[in-house]
Amino acid sequence: MKEKTRNRATAAGLLIAIGIVYGDIGTSPLYVMKSIVEGNGGIGHVSRDFIIGSISLVLWTVTLLTTLQTVVIALKATNHGEGGLFALYTLVRKCAKWLVLPALIGGAAILADGTLTPAVTVTTAVEGLKGIEFGAGNVPVSTQGMVITITVIILLILFGIQRMGTSIIGKAFGPIMFIWFAFLGIMGFINMSADWSILQAINPYYAIKVLFSPYNKAGLAILGSIFLATTGAEALYSDVGHVGKANIIGSWPFVFICLALNYFGQGVWILNNPNYHTTGDFNPFYEMIPSNLRLAAIILATIAAVIASQALITGSFTLVAEATGLKFLPRMNIIYPSTEKGQIYIPAVNKMICVATIAIVLLFRTSAHMEAAYGLSITISMLATTILLYEWLVVKKVHPIWNWIFLIFFGFLDIMFMLSSLSKFTHGGYVSLIIAGVIGIVMYIWFYGNKIRDKREGRNAYVRLDEYIDMLTALSHDEDYPTYATNLVYMAKVKYNKFIKREILYSILDKRPKRASAYWFVTVNVTNEPFTAEYAVNTYGTKNVINVQLFLGFKQQQRVNVYLRQIVHDLIADGTIEPQPQEYTTTPGRDVGDFSFVIVNDVISPQTQLRGYERWLVEARVGLQNMSSNPASWFGLDFADTVIERVPLILGNQHPVGIKRIPPKTFEKLKRKLRTEDKL
Repeated sequence: MKEKTRNRATAAGLLIAIGIVYGDIGTSPLYVMKSIVEGNGGIGHVSRDFIIGSISLVLWTVTLLTTLQTVVIALKATNHGEGGLFALYTLVRKCAKWLVLPALIGGAAILADGTLTPAVTVTTAVEGLKGIEFGAGNVPVSTQGMVITITVIILLILFGIQRMGTSIIGKAFGPIMFIWFAFLGIMGFINMSADWSILQAINPYYAIKVLFSPYNKAGLAILGSIFLATTGAEALYSDVGHVGKANIIGSWPFVFICLALNYFGQGVWILNNPNYHTTGDFNPFYEMIPSNLRLAAIILATIAAVIASQALITGSFTLVAEATGLKFLPRMNIIYPSTEKGQIYIPAVNKMICVATIAIVLLFRTSAHMEAAYGLSITISMLATTILLYEWLVVKKVHPIWNWIFLIFFGFLDIMFMLSSLSKFTHGGYVSLIIAGVIGIVMYIWFYGNKIRDKREGRNAYVRLDEYIDMLTALSHDEDYPTYATNLVYMAKVKYNKFIKREILYSILDKRPKRASAYWFVTVNVTNEPFTAEYAVNTYGTKNVINVQLFLGFKQQQRVNVYLRQIVHDLIADGTIEPQPQEYTTTPGRDVGDFSFVIVNDVISPQTQLRGYERWLVEARVGLQNMSSNPASWFGLDFADTVIERVPLILGNQHPVGIKRIPPKTFEKLKRKLRTEDKL
């Protein structure tokens, strides 16, 4: 029923989609034409053919990359209704091991975009205030320094309220963004009506012509500015699980028409004002708006920019949570600020994005400089998506000819846009690559470091749990040892329902025998389905040794203590385990005892025999583990009784280390020799 509901468009669903999905692409008119004109030397150096060709490029770029590739094709590649790069990867990861690379690179690029979008959109919106007179010659915002101050204040407030969640203000996003798009369309239509010949831009001939014409001073590098019109297209795919496929398909025509009308309107205004001069920063979006509506337009644009930034921040939280579930990133502390599904807050990510965004604002200072850094990372993520979509088409057994046409056509477009964006590298594009590179390296270290660790630990690292059942049962009933806990829970992976790491049993039996009424070995398995919440148990014929396999979707909250308490109730109810009545309790009739959770962490041992690249990778992975949040928060155990034990990680082929005993006579001779040396 839930899936059927998602497949139907509703008025409320369409409004929610407009508010959540289109914030980024909806604020593109603020800077696209501005960037194109500035890239050609300013308004005095553009011709009619140049403007028509540029608008044609914008329209056909959005048509091909957003409408055709994303709305028509990508929205079909959903994982139980969920979309996005990582959801797409889970659909094809069994096809080839190397497919993890485009997933890692693309994910890093999208996260890098999360730091750039708030900086560009908010700064561009606030710049509209610069030079505007209020009253009798009063200009409150007269310098770029004032613009930067206002921008930083808005961004600090935006990041500061994240911990409160967005469930309340989020309900207003839809109506506000609907007004914004209607405003874009109306203003564009009014200006466009002065010269209907601008509709020539619909013809793709002009798009191709402008790329190779002498009046285009930027050459193919103009595509770097054109691509800004389609940034945010990935949100249509990643947010499909939140708003539904039908609502995105139903709302996109309205959004596209409003965007197109605004670009047409800006084009006509530029053509009708070839000798226009302004004391402030030139932006055709604001210049074409009547002066009596300018302030309202700036306020509305700023609100739209904040909404677009909010969508990117929320999307970054979701993406990091998914990456953690897929073991691309270390586990982080995740907070759920509201009861709404999908509402999460990751403090560490919020701080990092906040610092990076404000640093970008302070470094580049103007939106024109920020636009040089913007877009490059998204071209990389789009190329990664194209590669994974090609593999999905193969999985779906689409005819090979169509598969190759898709890969070659869209791959060529993605590469062309990426190369054109690289032309901005020295002008700020390096920033997005540095941010994406750092995130990508972290993902690579964590993913492949885990792979090497699992591979090199060898068979000796694991023992059969079922062979220790009698020993554990005896310890559970041995009254010579004090009770450590009623329920002793180890967060430990049990392979093939019987193999467990030796260090887990060493912790129970050797370090200090830990007596408990029940020993729980809990494995969290992340499934390809987004919201799975299931479990299976194996008691090995006992009532006090329980292997629990939790199956949680990659978008599911990992609150192990909550799940485990329900599981204990279920097993007591069906007689699988004994009741645990509590004599001292504030809850009458309580039949579940206390819990103590144990998490075993690795530290590199000096005996590790790995060399070179593998040793560096494992050491870096352990370093990231130690730098990340408290392991208790990984499983939602922040308020549970949790103990973290550290054990040495010994990898590679082990060489026996021995020491030779000295005979008594030899020892006496050695002592006399040492005394003689001391006297000297």
